[in-house]
Parts: sequence; C-alpha cells; structure tokens
Amino acid sequence: MKHRTEIIGDATLYLGDCREVLPALGREHPFDALVTDPPYGIGESAGKAATRTSGLASRSRDASRYQRDYGDLNWDDETADEELNLALAYAHWAIVFGGNYYALPPTSCWLVWDKLNGDTDFADCELAWTNLPRAVRRIRFLWNGCMRANGETRGDHPTQKPIGVMKWAISQLPQAEVRTILDPFAGSGTTGVAALQLGKQFTGIEREPQYFDAMCRRIEEAWKQPRLFEEPRAKPVQESML
Repeated sequence: MKHRTEIIGDATLYLGDCREVLPALGREHPFDALVTDPPYGIGESAGKAATRTSGLASRSRDASRYQRDYGDLNWDDETADEELNLALAYAHWAIVFGGNYYALPPTSCWLVWDKLNGDTDFADCELAWTNLPRAVRRIRFLWNGCMRANGETRGDHPTQKPIGVMKWAISQLPQAEVRTILDPFAGSGTTGVAALQLGKQFTGIEREPQYFDAMCRRIEEAWKQPRLFEEPRAKPVQESML
C-alpha cells in the first residue's frame, strides 16, 4: 500500500494500514487516549447499504435527496480485531465505538449515544466501550435521516459520526491527563475535528484514499477555525512516511 503523511496544525494524518503505520511510529511516546470507531462487520461499506433513509425522510416525496452512493468497498465486511488489539497497546485510555461487536474486557463505563431515531429499522443507540473507571454515561443527539442536531451533515463517509457526539466522548476522558489522541480507523476525520476543537493533538490513520482525502480537507478546515486555545497555525505539509 502506498503511504502518505499530512501534517496540518496539531494533526498528523497517515494514509495506510494501522498495522504498518503504528509500529513505524515507535513506542517512545504512546498516546494519551485512543478514540475510535472501527468496522462493526455489518457490511455498511458495500454498495448502497448505507444510503437507507429513515424517519420522516423515508416517507417524504423527495426521499432520494437524502440518499448517497458511497461506492462498493469491503472495509466493513468483518471486524478489525487484530488492528484494534494493536492500537489498544498504544494508548492509556480508550473509547471504542461499536465495542459491543468486539471481545473486550468487562467495563463499568459504556458510553451510550441515543440517536433519537424513532420508529425506524436503525438501532436506537450506539455503544462505546471504555476503560474509564466511572459509571455509564449517555448522550441524546439526533441523527435520523434529514433530522440531525446542530445542522451537521453526513457527507463523506457512510458511518460518519457527529462532531458533537465525538466531542462529548472525548470530554469523558480525564482532561488533565489527555493531550494526544489516536484514531487508527479515522475515516473522514470526525474524531480529529472534535479533538482539534477541544485543543488536543490528533493522530489519524486511514487506509481508504477517498476517506483520507476527505479527512485532510475537514481537518484543514477545522484548523482554520477559532479554537479554545489559539496557537500558531502551521501550513499543511506532505512528506514521505515509510
């Protein structure tokens, strides 16, 4: 696989397989937190599986406007057990969306995202496994067809998470201990956008070129926006990795 690296402000983005990228980074400076949304193994990447509409959108005369063909890829044909187990060794704290699809240790703290879906064939909630020593937490954040909180759109990835949900998830981490965040299944970069908005450093790894390009664009846009702690903004730099 051809590798590529982009450095945009406080974000370092890698195009490649995390099984190759992570060992190349070394273990001298492990990440404070892993915040990621790995494949669930439910086939949402194949064909038009993720273009289903829901809620009021599915019953509207113009339902087609909410549909999008994301192409026919195979990254969600099965879970990424090897990759996730590797990534868990590179961070102290961990938040793993779709953790209920993986054989992870028992935990006292699941993060629950209630999508407020109503009467649809989509799941009411998504679960994130954590290794945080606290109780279960829940967020209610609308993400139902055309009805989405804060006017967010899902335009670059079939399983794209809302920025608001990822910021909430990151806020559950011990803030005094967390400066650097890793996402080895970065997709279109929502975790990175959320991390930058919260003043964190971000490292994202994505193997699909079309999603990587979308991540670079979104991260560059996010870096240009005012943040909680203003810092000098570096220009995007492309360099060889391996």
